[in-house]
Amino acid sequence: MPNANAGWDNADLERIEAMNLDPDYARGRAVYETCAVCHMPEGWGTPNGAYPQIAGQHRSVVIKQLADIRAKNRDNPSMYPFAIPEEIGGAQAIADVAHYIESLKMTTATGKGDGSDLEHGEKLYKQYCIECHGEQGQGLFEKAYPAIHGQHYNYLLRQLIWIQNGKRRNSNKEMVKVIETFEDRDFKAISDYVSRMLPVAERRSERTWKDRGLQER
Repeated sequence: MPNANAGWDNADLERIEAMNLDPDYARGRAVYETCAVCHMPEGWGTPNGAYPQIAGQHRSVVIKQLADIRAKNRDNPSMYPFAIPEEIGGAQAIADVAHYIESLKMTTATGKGDGSDLEHGEKLYKQYCIECHGEQGQGLFEKAYPAIHGQHYNYLLRQLIWIQNGKRRNSNKEMVKVIETFEDRDFKAISDYVSRMLPVAERRSERTWKDRGLQER
């Protein structure tokens, strides 16, 4: 009888296991203390784009990225030591922390570009990105397409460049094809446009950076 899991790697197996577990909010919050050192207690990351906003991100996306980093399918040397099972736990820990992250409200005070080429960015987004990431940048839970609204400009720009040059090895192959001919202007314009997209209302926080440290329930 053929193996139904043939061709799958450790990341695939861990992702599927985590997605099928019942997540626990309290345990996820405890695990998140490790993540908060870089991503901030609110999950807002940093406006300079050194760390992305992960608050409100789909649970499916967080699980996939954590599993890929742990399996070394995605190179992230600064995050890897904090994501491994020895540090945060196994598949249940991934399920728990992803659930907690998804519950966090997103800030609208994202790092942005200079605003000089937004029309071009909008045109590119509507032509190339809307099918997978949605009209509001809300992504798609079922396919683990990330929500990109409310993301910092410099982080978006860096990831697009890494996807094109192959540094982000776990990228969606269809996206790699879509942006293979993009130039510097295109990357900057689309990143600036997306960074200004407001998170959908149910995922949006009314708090500001001045309110940091005040957790929303």
